[in-house]
Formats: sequence, structure tokens, C-alpha cells
Amino acid sequence: MGSLIECEDVWKIYRVGDVEVQALRGLSLTIEQGEFVAIMGSSGSGKSTLMNILGCLDKPTKGRYRLNGIEVGNLKPDQLAGIRNQQIGFVFQSFNLIPRTSALENAQLPLFYRGLSLKEQRAQAAAALGRVGLQGREHHYPTQLSGGQQQRVAIARALVTSPSLLLADEPTGNLDTQSSREIMRILEMLNRDKGITIILVTHEVDVAAYAAREIVLKDGQVLSDRVTKARPTSSPVEA
Repeated sequence: MGSLIECEDVWKIYRVGDVEVQALRGLSLTIEQGEFVAIMGSSGSGKSTLMNILGCLDKPTKGRYRLNGIEVGNLKPDQLAGIRNQQIGFVFQSFNLIPRTSALENAQLPLFYRGLSLKEQRAQAAAALGRVGLQGREHHYPTQLSGGQQQRVAIARALVTSPSLLLADEPTGNLDTQSSREIMRILEMLNRDKGITIILVTHEVDVAAYAAREIVLKDGQVLSDRVTKARPTSSPVEA
């Protein structure tokens, strides 16, 4: 497997009035295809800034970011939007579901820009909901679903475009312990069985433990980067 993500001396500098804020300071890292990586760090460490850059929502001030060999810093806004829609799935702490829209329609949303027929869109959205264990809930609205089920819909929405990269920003932050475990098992399964690269931002040690690699940021730089468990070479047989 080759490198999916290459960050080389990446800086992100914001101006707040007369003050210059260095959110990332010469950060370098490489993430291979198929990895499951947890990014940790205290508030202000640069986690959110890094996720925005990795997700093509922002560009580095200096340095290089390559996604699948493509230099992201040189792309125009419409090209960045195309990469986000085709290659990246996003899962957020707050679910970001449309309240008056069914689970199926929420999952279907990213496909509106694909030029698919409505029937194809619905079939792919239903399949994505099935992968996260929501068969039979397709026509439920977010208010009829638990927090854990709502986050499953959000994961299905992220999966529906068959992305190579899934970015999960505190995906269990609003969930109880049992729901958190269920969501993390789903992410683990998607990484193991589907080969989706997952980058998870979390401040919870037990959540980070699901990943095979842990990167800790401090003051916009990599403080530590360690492999915590072996990556599966093939789909393990359930005992």
C-alpha cells in the first residue's frame, strides 16, 4: 500500500487583528492507505486545524500537503470540493443531520451531485445504512432515533460515496459509553473489512485505543507518533 497522506513542513498561520497565531508549525507526517490513526492533543494543539487541512476544507499557509499524490495547495475551490465529494467522508461530533429528513434521505445527500438516478441514489443510501446496522430504520427521522443511531446515519452518509478516507472528529463526543463502543466497532470494521483509511480526532484514551496508531500534537507540532497495534493483513475470522 502507498502513502495516502503526505504532510511536509506544514504551517498554518492565522491573523487575529495584529496578532499572528501559528496553529501548525512545520508539521510533517505520512499516513498509508488502510491505516486507522487517532490524533490526540489538548485544546489549541492544532488537531482541528490539521483535520481541516487533511479534509481539503483549508489550505496550508506554507508547506506541502499531498492527498493520493495530488498537491492540494495548488487546487482551486471547485477542485477541492470535487475531492471532498469523491474521496473523503466526514463524521462530526454533532451528527449534522437534517431534522425533517429521513435517515435514507440524509444518507443520500452526497449523491445528489453524482448525476445518478433517484432510484440508484436510494439503493446506495439503503446499502450504506445496512452496513451500519440500520436496516428497517430508513424512514425514521432523526428525532425518532437515539444518539448512537443518529451517528450511524452520519457514518452511512459519509460512506455512501465510497471514500478512500474517513475523517471522524470526536465522533463519540455526544454519546453514552455503550453507543460510543458501537460506533467505534463500526469504524474498526470499516477499516478492517473495507480498507478505508480512518483518521480519528479524540481526547478520550479509550476511544483512541481502537486505532492502530496514535499521533499526539502539541503547539502545532507532532509530539509523539507511535504504532499501538499491528494492522490486520486480512479480514480476521470472527471467533
